[in-house]
Amino acid sequence: MTFFTRLLYLLAGWGSVGLVYFSSDWLQGQGTLLPQLLPETFIDRAIAYSDTAIWLYLSFFILIPCTYLVVSPARVRALARAMAMSALICGVVFLLYPTTLAYPPVGDGAGWSTQLLRMLQAMDSTQNCLPSLHGALTLLCAWALLEREHPVRSVLAVLLALGICYAIIALRRHVSIDLGAGLLVGLAGGALAQMRVSSADRRDIAQQIAP
Repeated sequence: MTFFTRLLYLLAGWGSVGLVYFSSDWLQGQGTLLPQLLPETFIDRAIAYSDTAIWLYLSFFILIPCTYLVVSPARVRALARAMAMSALICGVVFLLYPTTLAYPPVGDGAGWSTQLLRMLQAMDSTQNCLPSLHGALTLLCAWALLEREHPVRSVLAVLLALGICYAIIALRRHVSIDLGAGLLVGLAGGALAQMRVSSADRRDIAQQIAP
């Protein structure tokens, strides 16, 4: 698979997520349903808020393109399908059950972490919390990177995914309820994507098992 083809799959998979995320946010603004405030659980209260978690949180935006660039062609195609399906599931929930959080105020400091967090809050939606697309896509990338032939990469992918999930709560961009829901959506999207094996995937599999 060429570099350009990988970029096209990245655009199709991740682009569909952005389309659903921002269009559903706009549609919510045109509707009459008020967003429901999601409560914190003991898990959220056990993780202290920290704006320095922004760096680990933003590593998500490096994880996704890197995953598309390094995994096998069959996994690239499956990942794009899984992201699109996860986005579709989340979009339906966003419109039928809009949610929001009690976001903690950002400090007035001039540190890099605080400034980045202010920029993120200015650009991001205050709704579209449950399910967490951040969590769903993180899980899908970790799944795509898990390969027995690449043990070091697999371990690093799991550790980074766990770190991102921690940062999601530490930064209070989500709470454990919607993060957990997002992980379930990622599992569902991945399972649905695996059910549809394209002709290109069959060709790749045949080449791998050919003597």
